[in-house]
Amino acid sequence: MPKSAPKKDTPKKVALVTGGSRGIGLGIARQLAQDGFNLVVNGRREEAAVADALEELEALGAMVLYCQADVADADGRAEMLNSIRSRFSRLDVLVNNAGVAPETRADLLDATEESFDRLIGINLRGPYFLTQEVARWMIEQRKTDNSLSGVIVNITSISATLASVNRGDYCISKAGVAMATQLWAVRLAEFGIQVFEVRPGVILTDMTSSVSEVYEKKIAEGLTLDPRWGTPEDVGRAVAMLARGELPYATGNVLIVDGGLTVPRL
Repeated sequence: MPKSAPKKDTPKKVALVTGGSRGIGLGIARQLAQDGFNLVVNGRREEAAVADALEELEALGAMVLYCQADVADADGRAEMLNSIRSRFSRLDVLVNNAGVAPETRADLLDATEESFDRLIGINLRGPYFLTQEVARWMIEQRKTDNSLSGVIVNITSISATLASVNRGDYCISKAGVAMATQLWAVRLAEFGIQVFEVRPGVILTDMTSSVSEVYEKKIAEGLTLDPRWGTPEDVGRAVAMLARGELPYATGNVLIVDGGLTVPRL
């Protein structure tokens, strides 16, 4: 009998994680690397400053490309996508994770336009138009290979729905991304591209370190049903499940990772 042709290795899927060198983003990148994805890690710091994180991801078996870019900058986004095309020639998963908190918390009556514009630019406008650019690429890919469908995951916050009057700009930026998730889910459904929102609660990262004592007390008093801080790995596992395509009959959904914080209680 003639020998069958050897099977070709299936190329690894490629995931772009913005803000992926620290905090929640690194937790997401770790889990995707463990699940067999190659990675594009985006951040604003020099590559030398994130070398330890990149080496850790490579040790997990991923090919890793680092792209230094500000997602709020159109030219930076374009250059990043060109680099991904040159290195991997494909993109299967986009995780819009990059985000910032206000430099100074301010009451709504005292908040500045400068802070508002900064947060809207990085937290909302950047991921919104990066999604637009990536979606066009994913549609293009699908025309040549129907197996390349695509998954987009937006990382928001419980602040998308819980009002904090001392950081209204942050809440509005995250609420905007929550709506963008639904908009893109509707628009991209015909192309088989799934869009999800993952909404973390209080996660122990460098972003929350300045208020850690406050939240330690609140958690001890019952803020969350699970009496502990969330971790970047908690968020990473949720994102990885979506990236792997384990919810094929879903899109536009919100996956809340908050230890039960937002469960309505009397």
